[in-house]
Amino acid sequence: MVSKHGNPRDEGARPSSASGPTMTRGTDHFDEKPDSSLSEPVKEEEVDNLNYPQPWKFEKWFLGGYSQKRMLKFKNPKTMYYAINLFAGVAIMFYGYDQGVMSQVNLNPDYQEHMGIAPVTGNSRHVAAEGGIVAVYYIGTLIGALLAGSLADRCGRIKAVVFGSMWALLGAVLQASAYNIAWMCCARVIAGVGVGAIDCVIPVWSAEVSSHQARGAFLALEFFMNIGGLALAYWIEYFAYLNPNKVMAWRTPLALQIIFIFIIGIGINFFPESPRWLMKMGREQESRSVLEATREGNIEKELKGIKRVVKFELETSTANHYVSMLFPKDRYAKQLRWRVVLAVWLQIMQELVGIGVITVYAVDLFEGAGFSTELSKLLAGFNNISYMFSVIFAVITLDKFGRRSTMVWGAVAMALILLIGGILDQKAQKKGPKQKQYGAAVAALVFFYTATFGATWLTTPWLYPTEIFPLNVRAKGGAWSVVGWSIGNGVVTMITPFLFQSISYGTLLLFFGLNIFCIPFVILLYPETAGRSLEQMDTFFDNGGSWNVFKASHNIRDKGIADWRWTKKMQEDDDAEMEQGGVPDTAGQSPEQDEKDARQSWKKRPIYTFRRKASNAGLM
Repeated sequence: MVSKHGNPRDEGARPSSASGPTMTRGTDHFDEKPDSSLSEPVKEEEVDNLNYPQPWKFEKWFLGGYSQKRMLKFKNPKTMYYAINLFAGVAIMFYGYDQGVMSQVNLNPDYQEHMGIAPVTGNSRHVAAEGGIVAVYYIGTLIGALLAGSLADRCGRIKAVVFGSMWALLGAVLQASAYNIAWMCCARVIAGVGVGAIDCVIPVWSAEVSSHQARGAFLALEFFMNIGGLALAYWIEYFAYLNPNKVMAWRTPLALQIIFIFIIGIGINFFPESPRWLMKMGREQESRSVLEATREGNIEKELKGIKRVVKFELETSTANHYVSMLFPKDRYAKQLRWRVVLAVWLQIMQELVGIGVITVYAVDLFEGAGFSTELSKLLAGFNNISYMFSVIFAVITLDKFGRRSTMVWGAVAMALILLIGGILDQKAQKKGPKQKQYGAAVAALVFFYTATFGATWLTTPWLYPTEIFPLNVRAKGGAWSVVGWSIGNGVVTMITPFLFQSISYGTLLLFFGLNIFCIPFVILLYPETAGRSLEQMDTFFDNGGSWNVFKASHNIRDKGIADWRWTKKMQEDDDAEMEQGGVPDTAGQSPEQDEKDARQSWKKRPIYTFRRKASNAGLM
């Protein structure tokens, strides 16, 4: 998380609420104060004599890697910052492109004939096959994320990205040349492995390499490019479909993935490696060179901070494994499992609120509302563009309202939109004088829904893991986040074709219910991370003692910790208030204020009570 001086999650640094995007959070700038993960301050001489591990014996088998001679060099570190973030943006655009590329491929009659799923309508086997081809991709992303999370720690971020690019390249070639369903399913899994690896490592790499400037702006840029990739895939497919050669109409968009892959797989080798990974491998001089190339001013404080984190990582290396994070044997590992569950379940909930229905099956949705196939395709394309620009508002919502409030009220708004949309969709599917008006209303609500999602739920599940995982398990924490995303996407994309065929307008009503279902989980399980440093997050997991965030807050209060109400966002001046012995605003109302509210007239009392409880829950 980025501090108001630009330092992300510094130990003891005051963070702002504008955090790094997707799974990025600026760089690992450090103050003199050690990470709270360490039980006591580490003396300088202790971090200068670390027992570095030997290089992984299989590292040389993986292509690519960091080279000081090959690395791009700029006179100004700010230029390097822009170059790194632009490259990361291209990689994230590829992830969006690859996720959206099947939206119109599924509708191509030549594709359906080759896959043996024509006609799709009215045939349950073909419906299952259509959803299965899309969903099997997420088995690959799950595997790729787990592989890359481990490889990134063993042989470096750059080699892990090259590894993912090779899988993605093979998958793209096989998809573009597929002639039957078995071929396509295998290609989708292989491509998923590559995309999962890239999507897991790129945000971690950019966070550790780039400098701290303008992270809030890059939050908007990163997600803008992500949805831009999805929109780009859609419009390429739309114009390709106008080609009378229906074979090329679906093979061309799939083949164009190769351009992105070459840029990512080759380009990453000309950028710096993570300075923290270099330090962990004992390559201190190279770590120093990377910091000098990517930072302005003195780098000594950050270098020492990296050494402290590396020392702690080496001391807790037994916990930095997937099995240990799921089946902990000590207190520290149990805290990691708590964080893993929060990250994975948040990603699954992101898909349960229904966005996959819109991004992959938007054309079916508009057709069900009574629009022609051609008009449905245009509406779906413009909806993607609207979705892309709505992401800009995410910077405002996350900064101003915090994570919990953004997700809760976003889910409330989406639930209402889906409820009204489902009711109107039922009427739009019946012949009558007002059928077109009902259809137009459904289309407008779909646009509102995607814009609301883009401004609220799109960013938070990717941002949140970077704010709760310690730096020493950042790569594997990112991998767990992609695992949750893969599970959620795979389930939703698999069942959606069935839903449209069997319950039609009821699909929107189902997702209305799922939005309501997600709200209590956000309120009860997720601590507010906005405005808090990694050190403060460690305080929560060290002292909370309960998965219920309200009970955990009370436990922290009982231990005499000033910042105890973890349902509320930390304000700009709260740290200064605590340093002077005061109580931060997050502590809620004083007993005197509660007594004043209790004396209100019976007519006003319910309103005051509601406002107080909502405020204490971080929702107002």
